[in-house]
Amino acid sequence: MAESERRQGIQSVGIGLRVLDVLAAQEGAQPLGVIALAADLSPSQAHRYLASLVAAGMARQEAASGHYDLGPAALRLGLGALTRIDAFHEANLAITEFARETGRTVQMASLGPTGPIVVRWAMGSPPVATSLMVGSALPLLRSATGHVFLAFRHDSHTRHLIARETAEDRGLEPVDVEGLRKRVRADGYSAVSGSLIPGLRATAVPIFDLQEEAVMTATVLATSAFKPELDDSVRDQLIAVCDRVTAAIGGRRPVL
Repeated sequence: MAESERRQGIQSVGIGLRVLDVLAAQEGAQPLGVIALAADLSPSQAHRYLASLVAAGMARQEAASGHYDLGPAALRLGLGALTRIDAFHEANLAITEFARETGRTVQMASLGPTGPIVVRWAMGSPPVATSLMVGSALPLLRSATGHVFLAFRHDSHTRHLIARETAEDRGLEPVDVEGLRKRVRADGYSAVSGSLIPGLRATAVPIFDLQEEAVMTATVLATSAFKPELDDSVRDQLIAVCDRVTAAIGGRRPVL
């Protein structure tokens, strides 16, 4: 095979994968024009590649509308990739690197049957020392980590936790649960200062799964040793890291 033919073949594969990626990014089946525009192709070019993808089972065309969507072969490929992904491993690598680069300590947590549970610490420099450790439980209504799970998990996962904490915390100021949920969903993160541990600033960011729910959180912690004016920049860096982890594990940030 001539070198020019080989390059042309590689280019064709690349364009085909681009069209497939466009299909994967859509909320559902789309008309040819939408796919062509998103893939930066002419309609005739997009149609040619879509025809090849349909023939391979990677795409399908709806008979009634003529719109295109992912095919059974693409779904099998995606599910196969998901079974090989260790979400915790991906998050651990990325968050550890973030802590090394920024010097900020990050606490990772998952939502268990009794509430948020700390599953990992990535220590910064200087390290943040608290009474919390791996395995510690966090409140849903009084911690930045809990707020994120409250906002980005289904109500059935948190309803019993809210009832329990409300009953136990009768001496504390009542929490506007719906207002809190709406604010965190709008912001995409939660930040608190001193509400759980005096002098400790915490900003929690979600990592999403395929169902657009927070599968875990990364919470950056800071004391008076860290300049508050840098918190917003660090938060934005953490959001970018968590979004990359979300993409790496096949998750999706919910569209509000």
